[in-house]
Amino acid sequence: MDSDLIERYLEHVRVERRLAARTVELYAIHLRTLAEKAAAASLPLQQVQTAHIRRWMAQLHAAGRESRGIALVLSCWRSFYRWLGNERLVDANPVQDVHAPKADRPLPKALAVDDAVRLAEHRDPEADPWTEARDHAIVELLYGCGLRVSELVGLDVRASAVARGWVDLAAGEAHVLGKGGKRRSVPVGAKAREAVGAWLAVRDDCAALPAATLRDPVGATALFIGRNGARFSAQAVWKALRLRSLKAGLPAPVHPHMLRHSFASHLLQSSSDLRAVQELLGHANITTTQVYTRLDFQHLAKAYDAAHPRAKARPETRKARKA
Repeated sequence: MDSDLIERYLEHVRVERRLAARTVELYAIHLRTLAEKAAAASLPLQQVQTAHIRRWMAQLHAAGRESRGIALVLSCWRSFYRWLGNERLVDANPVQDVHAPKADRPLPKALAVDDAVRLAEHRDPEADPWTEARDHAIVELLYGCGLRVSELVGLDVRASAVARGWVDLAAGEAHVLGKGGKRRSVPVGAKAREAVGAWLAVRDDCAALPAATLRDPVGATALFIGRNGARFSAQAVWKALRLRSLKAGLPAPVHPHMLRHSFASHLLQSSSDLRAVQELLGHANITTTQVYTRLDFQHLAKAYDAAHPRAKARPETRKARKA
């Protein structure tokens, strides 16, 4: 009886809903799992209750199934019981209010301190001085100030009534427009001020800048511009940073947000001041910033494993045990 219901449903999704063949195959697998669990509990599929679904979901989770995988299984079961309801074969959908366990939020990817410093200090002898000065200043601001790429490309050369952001070298501050239209000021360190100053000294050497100013006077006031004289885009920053990180010999390509993560992680490792890091990043909620404490704990755990005599058996101790 249960197998007949499953076959009828699979025929429904194959013919009437026209789902892809691979999707139908996955539905068949998930429904066989459902039938096996119901049989083990001596239950017809039509008598399954929400409590059973929750128990079986917990079993999948305990067996190592990831939250996303469980969500797909539940989606299949939910659809199956919805069809049974439409066919007037069940009174209620036992999966309707059951949801997969919340997936752990992935840790942000941050560079090791040595890799971040290597990228910041990298100089490309093959690049033309104009591009080198610009890209160096971009790296220093992203890593030194923890800016979002949208905040970086929104910076203008100077403050104005229409400027989204600007860098005040004399005061050592960057004024940016963050998410939700919220403005904030962040300190600009000596290395970043030096890099931005070197870029400003050559920025106007761009041959296309006068024409760009005529076409778009507002856009031409951008702090960072391309060879066409127009404001540097976020996509262009991604491309330039990726190329620069590879030339610097880093093990993996770097994207702008990775430098923001590195800024937060390295600052937290040194200061442990979560509230200050929240303010510098412009997070509205401190729980968003707290994810970096997990990165900080990983750093501490590695230091513990490497240095503490009780963290793990010493190599010579292991050799002695084998002997």
